[in-house]
Amino acid sequence: MSGEQVFVSHDPADLSVVQELFSTVKNFPFGVHLALEAVESGRSRERLEGRLANSDVVVAVLTESSADSKWINQEVGYAIAKGIPVVALYTDPSLGGGFLDGVEGVTLDRDNLTETVFNLLSRLRAELAPLGALSVPNWYIRFPCTLADCGHPVTLELEEGQTKLWKLHKHGQLLETSCDVCKTSYYFDPATIGFVRREEATIK
Repeated sequence: MSGEQVFVSHDPADLSVVQELFSTVKNFPFGVHLALEAVESGRSRERLEGRLANSDVVVAVLTESSADSKWINQEVGYAIAKGIPVVALYTDPSLGGGFLDGVEGVTLDRDNLTETVFNLLSRLRAELAPLGALSVPNWYIRFPCTLADCGHPVTLELEEGQTKLWKLHKHGQLLETSCDVCKTSYYFDPATIGFVRREEATIK
């Protein structure tokens, strides 16, 4: 899993919640393109369409604000016509009509974003699995060690499936990885793969 592209179609009014939902998703080694971020950064609509065309998955965020968005409808329709998988992320299942009628979605619960992110990651792991795979491939995040004067690359590999990750989360257990050079440990929430804390190695 590396190099895949995820395009997120959403309404301007939902940008802040979309950014929050995808903040940890962006840590994985694939591209995440939020439609409005691209437009606001000065990129043309044509370039945005190019990113949509080259996407492996399209996530359509459907809320009360975006239910009648012409841009979302066009982007979803384009994806379906091109055979690009679409994941609906909605505040209410009734919003998933039209092109998305019958498409299994993920409920966007603003009061429980942890569970929403977990379910979103579950769908993305399934959609981005290689064709014919017997099991979901390992996922990982890689980041530079944040200890002063270190900066060595640190990798957190996700060998567990989503069911196991949720059980770890419910039992208050964290995922751990460490820097091979300075031995600093990093801890992450199994549900969202969000960073929790860092612990420096004890000098003996």
